Amino acid sequence: MAKMTFSKNGLRELIGHEAIVQTRYRDSKGIWTIGVGHTASAGLPNPKTYHGEMSIPEVIELYLDDLGSYIAAVNKALKVIVSQTEFDALVSFHFNTGGINKAALVTSLNAEDLKKAAAQFLNWQKPPEILKRRTKEQKLFSTGAYQNGGRALLVPADDDGTVRWDKGKPIDLTQWL
Repeated sequence: MAKMTFSKNGLRELIGHEAIVQTRYRDSKGIWTIGVGHTASAGLPNPKTYHGEMSIPEVIELYLDDLGSYIAAVNKALKVIVSQTEFDALVSFHFNTGGINKAALVTSLNAEDLKKAAAQFLNWQKPPEILKRRTKEQKLFSTGAYQNGGRALLVPADDDGTVRWDKGKPIDLTQWL
């Protein structure tokens, strides 16, 4: 089975779920993060010790580097051929959860039960504020409809790592991806 790649629409969609933060911040679990969900476990730079501000092109480059292992893991987990939008939804899911190898939705998908696999995206609802994202991933998987229109939030963070969602500004990602 041929290995799939992540589409440009998928790249934009995932950033639309995550947001861009150009300085280090603490995620919902208190883990130091930067850019588009980059943590120390993904490699350098280490957000805990990084005190600069990344340009958007630098954030995008780091994001693209980080995605490689997630794309490979989704390809490895799949035993059936999927559509591009199904693949994009699965990569987004895995980037957020790290759970592609233990998700019931993959078992159902590999058994060729697409309807059940789609429903099982909603098995992953912790923390509760993730439901909107899971619903968008489910819709992308089921209908092929991207939800974020190629846009994402550019959000600042305070020096203590608090993300200032109230000061986020929407940006068009098409000039970078």
